[in-house]
Amino acid sequence: MTTVTGYIGRFAPSPSGPLHAGSLVAALASFLDARVHGGRWLLRIEDIDETRTVAGAADDIIDTLAALDMPSDGPVLVQSRRKDRYQLARDRLGALAYPCGCSRKEIADSRVGTASDGAALYPGTCRHGLAPGKVARTLRLRVPDAGQAGELVRFDDRWLGRQSQHLATDVGDFVLQRADGFWAYQLAVVVDDAEQGVTDVVRGADLLDSTARQIYLQGQLDYPTPRYLHLPLLMNEVGEKFSKQNGAQALDLARPLEELQRAAGFLGLETQAARDREAFWTLALAGWNARFGPRP
Repeated sequence: MTTVTGYIGRFAPSPSGPLHAGSLVAALASFLDARVHGGRWLLRIEDIDETRTVAGAADDIIDTLAALDMPSDGPVLVQSRRKDRYQLARDRLGALAYPCGCSRKEIADSRVGTASDGAALYPGTCRHGLAPGKVARTLRLRVPDAGQAGELVRFDDRWLGRQSQHLATDVGDFVLQRADGFWAYQLAVVVDDAEQGVTDVVRGADLLDSTARQIYLQGQLDYPTPRYLHLPLLMNEVGEKFSKQNGAQALDLARPLEELQRAAGFLGLETQAARDREAFWTLALAGWNARFGPRP
């Protein structure tokens, strides 16, 4: 595994609406982690799924973060402008990436197991070529068979501790390019993290299940593997992840200090004594440094 040096963090929201309290938690944690490590914090707009993009949302996100004292330390990367980079990565994968003609219904009907995300485990139907009459729908990445070297992926999460996942039995061959032609999140995020030089990924625990796939893909592309820290998720009153899809409201920028303090409180940081944003950042940085800062 390639060693990474010089801290670079990132926040990578999807422009499907304005920032809300749940996304602010991730933004704040990743920003604090970059600052206590003396590193850079980059912003990436993850709009590879252009069907979910809301006009003006990307600019609103950038402006909101700046209003909360969290501007990007470099140019903002936009995924929808980088399709040629994802194609180049796909070309480097060679025969490991193969066309698949199976629909979701066909995969469900031939269920051989359940993936860790609850979906039907892909049975490998097209691994050795498309059946006669089949037309390619997606592009998949071959993972090692159960028991083979590389099939078990282990990593240390800075919040959750030691993690592991069996790619063959927990995930199966996964999608790199979707049936609608869009590149899949797993490929795009791996390419972007590598090309932005990201050394540390701080994000929500809803993406924990994706990490082993991304580490495996990094290895196939000879990319460095960042350190990971997966945060607990802010939930709504009925126990659902706080998200735009579940009706999360935009942040109230008329009360920026209160919004920042709520996010910090969810992360276990004591900042309520702050009477202005300067004092808030002093307290928040000290609290994060005590828990996750550099160690001798």
